[in-house]
Amino acid sequence: MVLKPPPRGGAAGAAAAAEQQLVAYLPWPLRDWEASHEHTEQRTKQHTLTADGDAVALAIVLPGEPSIEDRAIGDLTLILTSAAHAQVAVGWVLHPDFQGQGYAREAAAALLDLAAGLGAHRIAATVDAANEPSLALCERLGMRKEATFHQDRHDQTGWRDTVIYALTAAEWLGRRVPAADTTTTAGAH
Repeated sequence: MVLKPPPRGGAAGAAAAAEQQLVAYLPWPLRDWEASHEHTEQRTKQHTLTADGDAVALAIVLPGEPSIEDRAIGDLTLILTSAAHAQVAVGWVLHPDFQGQGYAREAAAALLDLAAGLGAHRIAATVDAANEPSLALCERLGMRKEATFHQDRHDQTGWRDTVIYALTAAEWLGRRVPAADTTTTAGAH
């Protein structure tokens, strides 16, 4: 697995973002191909984490594949939530065809490594309480469940709960775990 900036005009990212199964637990709407393409284009323009709210997206790509366009299997997001307090948020989305093969764990571990390497002190994930695979992934990564917000957001399915997981970079580096995974995960952001 390789992490790269998402491709400009990335059909893979646009197609993945349009799938209902992938966005069910994410705080954005189901998009048609054109809207997904535009969303992917916007994400490719984000390259730095200097101010609160800045975000960087990375495509999860299978090694040895001929084109990132054809083989981006998901993406990762790193968001600077507080520059003053060295806090970041992490998120992941993996295409259903590639779940249950260890890619989510490997990619999420690489994202935590990146966050720690960039000087983050605290790393958090915000997960829909119904997204059991992502909740389990946070647990396997050694993240601590810090809060559950009951009925804190509303979407087309009704009121949703949100769970916050976090750990410090020192905790992550102290318990760095091998990247083996057999559980599926749809996403956390």
